[in-house]
Amino acid sequence: MRTALAMVAAAALLVGCGGDGPRDSITVSAAASLTEAFNELGTRFEGTRPDVDITFNFDSSSTLAAQIVDGAPADVFASADEATMTQLTDVNRLAGPPRVFANNQLVIVTKPGNPTGITGLAGLSDAGVISLCGDQVPCGRLTRQALDRAGVNIAETGVTRGQNVKATLTAVTEGDALAGIVYVTDARSAGGAVTTVTIPADQNAVARYPIAVMTSASNAEAADAFVTFVLSGEGLAVLKEYGFLPPS
Repeated sequence: MRTALAMVAAAALLVGCGGDGPRDSITVSAAASLTEAFNELGTRFEGTRPDVDITFNFDSSSTLAAQIVDGAPADVFASADEATMTQLTDVNRLAGPPRVFANNQLVIVTKPGNPTGITGLAGLSDAGVISLCGDQVPCGRLTRQALDRAGVNIAETGVTRGQNVKATLTAVTEGDALAGIVYVTDARSAGGAVTTVTIPADQNAVARYPIAVMTSASNAEAADAFVTFVLSGEGLAVLKEYGFLPPS
């Protein structure tokens, strides 16, 4: 009887101690184009740090930066361009220098099979409704650079603008636009829902992705650990699997 009571007491003690212990939480605000890659990175990171839960907030870099400036909680920010990250540097929101962890490029996407026969940026000027990122978001600014380099003008009356690159891609996959310009990684995530047309290197634009811990981080140690993981060999390999180019 005493043995049985001792076993019950021991079991109750273990339950009361909470074997798993409390978990810390960090919020990572990241460019929409990082959605698939960062979801996997988050799962892998949590596998190495069972004491940490990650919540992701995906949207255009400019939207996320504005949210952070307005006081939205964020432990880590990963932007699709350095200019947006600089906005946070200028208002002292970064706990340390940002580090570039990936590059990306633009590509033309069309309906499956490319029914209108678009072969390059010039073909977008009179193809019909074209989906482009908003002017103020990184993919929109890079698209403008690419179109200017190619000497191509698309009348705004023939353009539908996406709040971020995912919305821009969705306009093509759902048939609201005949074609669009998105990042290579986003076109890849769409699989057979789109056909891609390569933009020549001399017309294309490169997106450089920086990442940094915020001064407002609620758990600076866990936030630093996640950034270190993204920049690790494993992290960079995952990004490569999703089509990102190595940082330069």
